[in-house]
Amino acid sequence: MRHDKSAAGNDKNDETGFGGVLNGWCSMSQEKFTPLSELGDYIDRADDEMDRRAAAFFDEIKRRHTVRDFTADPVPQSVIENCIAAAGRAPSGANHQPWHFCLVGDATVKSKIRAAAEEEERAFYEGRAGDEWLEALDPLGTDANKEFLEIAPWLIAVFAQRRGGEEAGMDKKNYYINESVGIACGFLLAALHHAGLATLTHTPKPMSFLNENLGRPATEKPFLLIVTGKPVASAEIPHHSLIKKPLKDILTVF
Repeated sequence: MRHDKSAAGNDKNDETGFGGVLNGWCSMSQEKFTPLSELGDYIDRADDEMDRRAAAFFDEIKRRHTVRDFTADPVPQSVIENCIAAAGRAPSGANHQPWHFCLVGDATVKSKIRAAAEEEERAFYEGRAGDEWLEALDPLGTDANKEFLEIAPWLIAVFAQRRGGEEAGMDKKNYYINESVGIACGFLLAALHHAGLATLTHTPKPMSFLNENLGRPATEKPFLLIVTGKPVASAEIPHHSLIKKPLKDILTVF
Protein backbone atom coordinates (compact mmCIF):
# COMPACT_ATOMS: atom_id res chain seq x y z
CA MET A 1 0.00 0.00 0.00
CA ARG A 2 1.42 3.42 -0.99
CA HIS A 3 1.23 6.19 1.62
CA ASP A 4 0.83 9.69 0.21
CA LYS A 5 2.93 11.96 2.41
CA SER A 6 1.46 15.05 0.81
CA ALA A 7 -1.95 14.04 2.07
CA ALA A 8 -1.25 12.77 5.56
CA GLY A 9 2.38 12.06 6.21
CA ASN A 10 3.81 15.55 6.49
CA ASP A 11 4.87 16.22 10.10
CA LYS A 12 4.21 19.92 9.63
CA ASN A 13 0.52 19.18 9.24
CA ASP A 14 0.42 16.61 12.04
CA GLU A 15 0.76 17.63 15.69
CA THR A 16 1.67 14.08 16.78
CA GLY A 17 4.42 13.61 14.25
CA PHE A 18 2.98 10.18 13.42
CA GLY A 19 0.32 11.18 10.92
CA GLY A 20 1.57 9.13 8.02
CA VAL A 21 2.10 6.05 10.14
CA LEU A 22 -1.22 6.31 11.96
CA ASN A 23 -3.25 7.07 8.88
CA GLY A 24 -1.58 4.26 7.01
CA TRP A 25 -2.22 1.88 9.91
CA CYS A 26 -5.89 2.92 10.06
CA SER A 27 -6.26 2.32 6.34
CA MET A 28 -4.77 -1.14 6.59
CA SER A 29 -6.90 -1.95 9.64
CA GLN A 30 -10.07 -0.91 7.88
CA GLU A 31 -9.27 -3.23 5.02
CA LYS A 32 -9.11 -6.17 7.49
CA PHE A 33 -12.72 -5.78 8.61
CA THR A 34 -15.89 -7.13 7.04
CA PRO A 35 -19.18 -5.36 7.75
CA LEU A 36 -21.45 -7.52 9.87
CA SER A 37 -24.26 -6.79 7.44
CA GLU A 38 -22.29 -8.45 4.63
CA LEU A 39 -21.80 -11.63 6.65
CA GLY A 40 -25.54 -12.00 7.09
CA ASP A 41 -25.03 -13.64 10.49
CA TYR A 42 -26.91 -11.19 12.70
CA ILE A 43 -30.70 -11.31 12.71
CA ASP A 44 -32.47 -8.29 14.16
CA ARG A 45 -35.40 -9.69 16.14
CA ALA A 46 -38.38 -7.95 17.70
CA ASP A 47 -38.52 -7.77 21.50
CA ASP A 48 -41.31 -10.33 21.81
CA GLU A 49 -39.44 -12.81 19.63
CA MET A 50 -36.26 -12.34 21.67
CA ASP A 51 -38.27 -12.99 24.83
CA ARG A 52 -39.68 -16.20 23.36
CA ARG A 53 -36.31 -17.45 22.19
CA ALA A 54 -34.59 -16.63 25.48
CA ALA A 55 -37.33 -18.38 27.45
CA ALA A 56 -37.19 -21.39 25.12
CA PHE A 57 -33.43 -21.67 25.56
CA PHE A 58 -33.74 -21.46 29.33
CA ASP A 59 -36.45 -24.11 29.26
CA GLU A 60 -34.13 -26.40 27.30
CA ILE A 61 -30.90 -25.78 29.20
CA LYS A 62 -32.49 -26.19 32.62
CA ARG A 63 -33.23 -29.80 31.65
CA ARG A 64 -29.50 -30.55 31.43
CA HIS A 65 -28.25 -32.76 34.26
CA THR A 66 -24.91 -34.35 35.05
CA VAL A 67 -25.30 -38.10 34.53
CA ARG A 68 -23.01 -40.87 35.78
CA ASP A 69 -24.84 -43.87 34.34
CA PHE A 70 -24.59 -44.17 30.57
CA THR A 71 -25.65 -46.77 28.06
CA ALA A 72 -23.13 -48.16 25.61
CA ASP A 73 -25.49 -47.27 22.75
CA PRO A 74 -23.49 -45.84 19.84
CA VAL A 75 -23.80 -42.17 18.97
CA PRO A 76 -22.83 -41.06 15.43
CA GLN A 77 -19.42 -39.44 15.36
CA SER A 78 -20.84 -36.68 13.18
CA VAL A 79 -23.09 -35.56 16.05
CA ILE A 80 -20.12 -35.07 18.37
CA GLU A 81 -18.03 -33.43 15.67
CA ASN A 82 -20.71 -30.82 15.01
CA CYS A 83 -20.90 -30.08 18.73
CA ILE A 84 -17.12 -29.66 18.89
CA ALA A 85 -17.26 -27.44 15.81
CA ALA A 86 -19.77 -25.28 17.69
CA ALA A 87 -17.37 -25.09 20.65
CA GLY A 88 -14.68 -23.94 18.25
CA ARG A 89 -16.75 -20.83 17.49
CA ALA A 90 -16.38 -19.54 21.04
CA PRO A 91 -14.69 -16.17 21.59
CA SER A 92 -11.08 -16.29 22.71
CA GLY A 93 -8.18 -14.04 23.67
CA ALA A 94 -6.80 -12.41 20.50
CA ASN A 95 -8.87 -15.01 18.60
CA HIS A 96 -6.06 -17.53 19.14
CA GLN A 97 -8.56 -20.31 19.90
CA PRO A 98 -6.24 -21.95 22.45
CA TRP A 99 -7.95 -25.32 22.59
CA HIS A 100 -7.66 -28.80 21.21
CA PHE A 101 -10.29 -31.52 21.50
CA CYS A 102 -9.48 -35.23 21.48
CA LEU A 103 -12.51 -37.38 20.69
CA VAL A 104 -12.09 -40.88 22.10
CA GLY A 105 -14.30 -43.77 21.08
CA ASP A 106 -11.72 -46.54 20.92
CA ALA A 107 -12.33 -49.10 23.68
CA THR A 108 -8.64 -49.72 24.35
CA VAL A 109 -7.86 -46.03 24.76
CA LYS A 110 -10.90 -45.52 26.98
CA SER A 111 -9.75 -48.42 29.17
CA LYS A 112 -6.30 -46.85 29.58
CA ILE A 113 -7.85 -43.50 30.48
CA ARG A 114 -10.11 -45.12 33.06
CA ALA A 115 -7.21 -46.98 34.69
CA ALA A 116 -5.10 -43.81 34.92
CA ALA A 117 -8.03 -41.69 36.14
CA GLU A 118 -8.99 -44.17 38.83
CA GLU A 119 -5.42 -44.28 40.09
CA GLU A 120 -5.53 -40.51 40.61
CA GLU A 121 -9.01 -40.70 42.10
CA ARG A 122 -7.99 -43.31 44.67
CA ALA A 123 -5.22 -41.01 45.86
CA PHE A 124 -7.74 -38.18 45.96
CA TYR A 125 -10.33 -40.01 48.05
CA GLU A 126 -7.74 -41.59 50.32
CA GLY A 127 -6.30 -38.33 51.55
CA ARG A 128 -5.25 -35.87 48.89
CA ALA A 129 -8.63 -34.14 48.85
CA GLY A 130 -8.93 -33.26 52.52
CA ASP A 131 -11.98 -33.57 54.75
CA GLU A 132 -13.73 -30.37 53.65
CA TRP A 133 -13.61 -31.28 49.98
CA LEU A 134 -14.80 -34.83 50.61
CA GLU A 135 -17.63 -33.49 52.76
CA ALA A 136 -18.72 -31.24 49.88
CA LEU A 137 -18.76 -34.22 47.52
CA ASP A 138 -20.57 -36.57 49.86
CA PRO A 139 -24.14 -35.57 48.79
CA LEU A 140 -23.24 -36.47 45.19
CA GLY A 141 -22.29 -40.05 46.08
CA THR A 142 -19.07 -40.03 44.05
CA ASP A 143 -16.13 -42.35 44.60
CA ALA A 144 -12.96 -43.54 42.87
CA ASN A 145 -14.84 -45.91 40.57
CA LYS A 146 -15.24 -44.34 37.11
CA GLU A 147 -16.73 -47.13 35.02
CA PHE A 148 -18.54 -44.54 32.89
CA LEU A 149 -15.20 -43.76 31.27
CA GLU A 150 -15.43 -47.11 29.49
CA ILE A 151 -19.19 -47.52 29.12
CA ALA A 152 -20.13 -44.18 27.51
CA PRO A 153 -19.59 -44.17 23.74
CA TRP A 154 -17.52 -41.00 23.68
CA LEU A 155 -14.99 -39.15 25.79
CA ILE A 156 -13.89 -35.63 24.86
CA ALA A 157 -10.59 -34.54 26.33
CA VAL A 158 -10.20 -30.77 26.17
CA PHE A 159 -6.69 -29.34 26.18
CA ALA A 160 -5.64 -25.73 26.79
CA GLN A 161 -2.77 -24.58 24.59
CA ARG A 162 -0.09 -22.30 25.99
CA ARG A 163 1.07 -21.33 22.52
CA GLY A 164 -0.64 -21.28 19.15
CA GLY A 165 -2.45 -18.68 17.10
CA GLU A 166 -5.41 -18.11 14.84
CA GLU A 167 -4.16 -20.73 12.39
CA ALA A 168 -2.85 -24.24 12.97
CA GLY A 169 0.93 -24.47 13.26
CA MET A 170 1.47 -20.97 14.64
CA ASP A 171 3.70 -20.48 17.68
CA LYS A 172 2.45 -17.31 19.33
CA LYS A 173 1.81 -16.69 23.00
CA ASN A 174 -1.83 -17.33 23.87
CA TYR A 175 -3.81 -15.02 26.15
CA TYR A 176 -6.72 -15.52 28.57
CA ILE A 177 -6.29 -19.25 28.05
CA ASN A 178 -8.44 -20.58 30.90
CA GLU A 179 -11.19 -18.05 30.25
CA SER A 180 -11.24 -18.88 26.54
CA VAL A 181 -11.23 -22.65 26.97
CA GLY A 182 -13.84 -22.40 29.73
CA ILE A 183 -16.20 -20.53 27.40
CA ALA A 184 -15.61 -23.10 24.64
CA CYS A 185 -16.46 -25.91 27.07
CA GLY A 186 -19.69 -24.13 27.95
CA PHE A 187 -20.57 -23.98 24.26
CA LEU A 188 -19.75 -27.68 23.94
CA LEU A 189 -21.87 -28.79 26.90
CA ALA A 190 -24.82 -26.76 25.63
CA ALA A 191 -24.42 -28.17 22.13
CA LEU A 192 -24.27 -31.77 23.37
CA HIS A 193 -27.39 -31.23 25.45
CA HIS A 194 -29.14 -29.57 22.50
CA ALA A 195 -28.29 -32.61 20.37
CA GLY A 196 -30.01 -34.86 22.90
CA LEU A 197 -27.04 -36.25 24.81
CA ALA A 198 -26.26 -36.48 28.51
CA THR A 199 -22.91 -35.27 29.82
CA LEU A 200 -20.54 -35.55 32.76
CA THR A 201 -17.59 -33.25 33.41
CA HIS A 202 -14.67 -35.11 34.94
CA THR A 203 -11.56 -33.42 36.31
CA PRO A 204 -9.16 -35.81 38.03
CA LYS A 205 -6.05 -34.04 39.29
CA PRO A 206 -3.46 -34.25 37.94
CA MET A 207 -4.58 -35.08 34.41
CA SER A 208 -1.19 -35.32 32.73
CA PHE A 209 -1.97 -38.96 31.89
CA LEU A 210 -4.21 -37.59 29.15
CA ASN A 211 -1.20 -36.08 27.38
CA GLU A 212 0.52 -39.46 27.45
CA ASN A 213 -2.46 -41.54 26.38
CA LEU A 214 -3.60 -39.14 23.67
CA GLY A 215 -0.21 -38.04 22.36
CA ARG A 216 -0.60 -34.35 23.13
CA PRO A 217 2.48 -32.15 23.65
CA ALA A 218 3.65 -30.81 27.00
CA THR A 219 2.68 -27.29 25.85
CA GLU A 220 -0.97 -28.34 26.19
CA LYS A 221 -2.58 -28.70 29.59
CA PRO A 222 -5.55 -31.04 30.09
CA PHE A 223 -8.47 -28.80 31.01
CA LEU A 224 -11.53 -31.04 31.14
CA LEU A 225 -12.68 -34.56 30.33
CA ILE A 226 -16.27 -34.69 29.09
CA VAL A 227 -18.16 -37.97 29.09
CA THR A 228 -21.15 -38.08 26.75
CA GLY A 229 -23.78 -40.49 25.53
CA LYS A 230 -27.32 -41.55 26.37
CA PRO A 231 -28.34 -42.11 30.01
CA VAL A 232 -29.63 -45.47 31.18
CA ALA A 233 -33.38 -45.55 31.87
CA SER A 234 -32.68 -45.98 35.58
CA ALA A 235 -30.24 -43.05 35.84
CA GLU A 236 -30.64 -41.04 39.02
CA ILE A 237 -29.82 -37.43 39.80
CA PRO A 238 -28.69 -36.56 43.35
CA HIS A 239 -31.12 -34.26 45.13
CA HIS A 240 -28.14 -32.05 45.93
CA SER A 241 -27.58 -31.45 42.21
CA LEU A 242 -31.13 -30.21 41.76
CA ILE A 243 -30.51 -27.26 44.07
CA LYS A 244 -30.02 -24.26 41.80
CA LYS A 245 -29.75 -20.69 43.00
CA PRO A 246 -32.70 -18.57 41.83
CA LEU A 247 -32.08 -15.64 39.52
CA LYS A 248 -32.42 -13.12 42.36
CA ASP A 249 -29.42 -14.71 44.09
CA ILE A 250 -27.09 -14.66 41.07
CA LEU A 251 -28.05 -11.37 39.43
CA THR A 252 -27.54 -7.74 40.38
CA VAL A 253 -28.95 -5.10 38.03
CA PHE A 254 -27.60 -1.55 38.05
